[in-house]
Amino acid sequence: MNLFIDNKSGSPIYEQIYLQIKAQIISGELKEDDALPSIRNLAKDLRISVITTKRAYDELEKEGFIYTVTAKGCFVAAKNTELIREENLKKIEEYIEKMMQLAATCNLEKSDIIEMINCITEG
Repeated sequence: MNLFIDNKSGSPIYEQIYLQIKAQIISGELKEDDALPSIRNLAKDLRISVITTKRAYDELEKEGFIYTVTAKGCFVAAKNTELIREENLKKIEEYIEKMMQLAATCNLEKSDIIEMINCITEG
């Protein structure tokens, strides 16, 4: 599992860890029942506080991405297809918002965009 901490980022470190692990789970890079590094080992590897790592893991567990087995560690939970669908819908909405902003700079109407989508999906 590769994680990168950007100290210049405005995002808290726990959030950076949370988002990167979550993305690896959603993409399938981390598979169901894969073991995650222990909280202490990850903190040591990233040279951060154990509390920071624990907070990231707690968030992932709260949202159903990982589960903890006492004295064994943390593992990737079975994919909740509805949860992944919601995540993807959120991404699509973000792309549509960006697309609409770009379209506005070109003076395109909603109907122009729909026509473009129809052309792309038919071709």
